[in-house]
Amino acid sequence: MTKYEEVGVDAQKEGIEVFESTIKNLFPQAFCTVEQDPDNEERGIVLHTDGAGSKPVQNYLHWKETGETDWFKTIGQDVLAMNLDDLICLGAKPIGFVDYIALNKNRFPKKEVLSALNSGFKEIFDSMKNQEIEISFLGGETADLPDQLKTLDVSGTIYGRVNLSEAITGENIEPGNLIVGLRSGGKTSYENEKNSGLMCNGITLARHSLMKKEYEEKYPEIGSSESEYYGDFAFDDYKNELGMTVGEAILSPTRIFAPVIKEVLDKHQEQITGIVHNTGGGQTKSLALGENIHYVKDNLIEPDPIFSLIQKSSGEEWKAMFEDFNMGTGFEIMIKEDYAEDVLKIAEKFNLGAKIIGRCEKSEEENKVTINSKFGEFNYGGD
Repeated sequence: MTKYEEVGVDAQKEGIEVFESTIKNLFPQAFCTVEQDPDNEERGIVLHTDGAGSKPVQNYLHWKETGETDWFKTIGQDVLAMNLDDLICLGAKPIGFVDYIALNKNRFPKKEVLSALNSGFKEIFDSMKNQEIEISFLGGETADLPDQLKTLDVSGTIYGRVNLSEAITGENIEPGNLIVGLRSGGKTSYENEKNSGLMCNGITLARHSLMKKEYEEKYPEIGSSESEYYGDFAFDDYKNELGMTVGEAILSPTRIFAPVIKEVLDKHQEQITGIVHNTGGGQTKSLALGENIHYVKDNLIEPDPIFSLIQKSSGEEWKAMFEDFNMGTGFEIMIKEDYAEDVLKIAEKFNLGAKIIGRCEKSEEENKVTINSKFGEFNYGGD
């Protein structure tokens, strides 16, 4: 059992396959589900839902320790990133977004927390508009669930459209394609602060392995029956290698790659064969794209320091770390060889770290991923 499983999380999301027979997906090898637009046979519709995972529990801890509700603002970017960047993997155009906020109002100053969340959503939608990505924010739902939730949960749903002839379906991924990786950490030209690179997955393990046990004793509502907190750090402990506090590294808002991907698609949509947002499943996320493809990643982006800190604190095996986390590469583009260098130039314009991290080869079995890193060589899939 991995350390992630010990805290009650299944990184592989076993069981969701039961829905496959109900879903009408035009492109089963693509990153997201696409269904035929009933009013336009040349167009597909995309409706995608995702959330901030357990990161709001960490926001809650910071608020409890400081009394500052502004700690909740970054959740808006997390939720939008998890939806927008998934949708854009199809080459789809985002149209509208709604949120869903469920909370235990007995533990919060509800109005103040909702105000902070609203402010965060407004800021990130304005930021995307400045990058020529306009999405209508259509409200959502707020639910008081004191008998179901100990703290809060925030998620969202995005709606988009794609011309079926232009969709990035994954069906054209083939041996010889290169894999361009985009860095999850650092600071791009459209961001205000440095990002730790953690994004929104693996947060439960990060919280339990890094935060001090005393927090769970003070605030039992942030704990679980699966595992106790066992870390050595206070939320405001500054670490030079991180360039921020440990708590800030956990809460670092998930990078939105859409501004970069938009320009890449504008120039090279026909040459792109697959796009992956490395969220749940981390570096193994590409297993779901294409058919009989062996993804060989032997030139990975250097993982940001937060990942080594989590590994050291948790004792998680490195092979599992690459499944639990993005490990410094938040986005991957499978592209025809002659066009990979131009993608790197586009990323450089945005001050976004990028490199050719690997290649696609033929697999005689099911899809496979091979990670060749300084921590060892790890193989996934192919069963």
